[in-house]
Amino acid sequence: MPDLLRSAILLLLLCSCTLGPDYRRPEVEAPPAWRVTYAAAADLIDLAWWRQFDDPVLDELIASGLAGNLDLLAATARVDQYLGQWRTTRAELYPQLGAGAAVARQDDSDAGPAPPADPYSFYQAGLNASWEIDLWGRLRRTNEAARAEMLASEAGRRSVLLNLVANLAGGYVRLRGFDRQLEIARETERAYAESLRIFRLRHQHGTVSRVEVSQVESEYENARQTIPQLEAQIAQQEHLLSLLLGRSPQAIPRGRKIDELSSPGIPAGLPSQLLEQRPDIIQAEQALIAANARLGVARSLYFPQISLTGAFGASSIDSGRLFASGSQFWQVGADALAPIFTFGAIEGQVMTAEAAQREALHRYRQAIVAAFRDVEDALAATTKGRESRAAKERRVAALATYARLARSQYDAGTTSYLQVLDANRSLFAGQLDFVQTQTAVLSSLVDVYRSLGGGWLDSADREAADGSGQPLSSRP
Repeated sequence: MPDLLRSAILLLLLCSCTLGPDYRRPEVEAPPAWRVTYAAAADLIDLAWWRQFDDPVLDELIASGLAGNLDLLAATARVDQYLGQWRTTRAELYPQLGAGAAVARQDDSDAGPAPPADPYSFYQAGLNASWEIDLWGRLRRTNEAARAEMLASEAGRRSVLLNLVANLAGGYVRLRGFDRQLEIARETERAYAESLRIFRLRHQHGTVSRVEVSQVESEYENARQTIPQLEAQIAQQEHLLSLLLGRSPQAIPRGRKIDELSSPGIPAGLPSQLLEQRPDIIQAEQALIAANARLGVARSLYFPQISLTGAFGASSIDSGRLFASGSQFWQVGADALAPIFTFGAIEGQVMTAEAAQREALHRYRQAIVAAFRDVEDALAATTKGRESRAAKERRVAALATYARLARSQYDAGTTSYLQVLDANRSLFAGQLDFVQTQTAVLSSLVDVYRSLGGGWLDSADREAADGSGQPLSSRP
């Protein structure tokens, strides 16, 4: 009997196959315009790019965010859930062994087929085993799908990590931009306050008209009303950064001014292979792999499921003879379950799996197309933003000259104060506009690194540790 059983198992394993298509990465058309070698670009993109801003306060904020961001902690817990599911499905590939014991007190019926006996006890202990023979690859496909879903969840965690670092860096840049605008507004407000004081004195002595005083008052109030607006924006930006850090709203420390922040470098062109590092593309591809495997699982339902079972133990009505000679029992068997009439239930599951596979394929391709767009948008914003920033910097210099000359001409009595006000108003607006463009350019550089993903995620991942210093993510 054992020889026959071993032969049957060997025959089943040799005849086993895996239903459903094996995964092959779909072909996706890449933009032909990127011409930089992978190695040259990857060396730069793989750096911990936020350190290129050369601001220790920003470095500390990102380190704090990696340790305390609640979305990242939640994503890490989600990875552990999928890791547990994968380990569960992987265990189904192997024989399952269990143990059991039972004790019962029994009194047979007086109306039974056998003569009644006195109440007696029954003792039993033994081992049981079961093993589903994965003849059609159902368990292997299930394990493949669970593994892909676990890897997709890990890519999702890294996507949270990517956005966290980018949002912290971009938010800090915007905060320093608001700070600089507030400095300009306060400087302008102080200058107008001094001018207003002088013009009121002159009006008292009859050297200037009330019209000129009103004009100065108007510009003073215009600069003054900008201050609370900027203060509100600063407070809101601090609250946003506090949320990213996993803290209650509070003040955010400052480091270098926006004029002092160094610009992270990027190459002039980028190879499309870099996008393979993007977590959202990895997540979409793993979802496609999982859907492809689930299709094999659904198709395997057409075929019988075969399981081997066995038991070995001892039973006795006398606890003292439970393990004595003659009390042992054993059992070996096989179960087969095959569908005959399901009235379309299996067909429906296969149809659902095929549709899910097609959906995952389209989402994967859409993720790649969206990634190309993100990179192109970020590069265009950076390139054109730098050109705009240079032009606005020259404009501010020209407006500063205009304001200085207008003031000199007014003091010499060759022009009206209206021209001075116009020059100052234009200079104030130009300075604010320049800082906004300066902020936008630095933010677009952050978006370039966000859109590319890159090996820098590994550096960030090493910094993402809990209070014990252990990595947040579980590695299979």
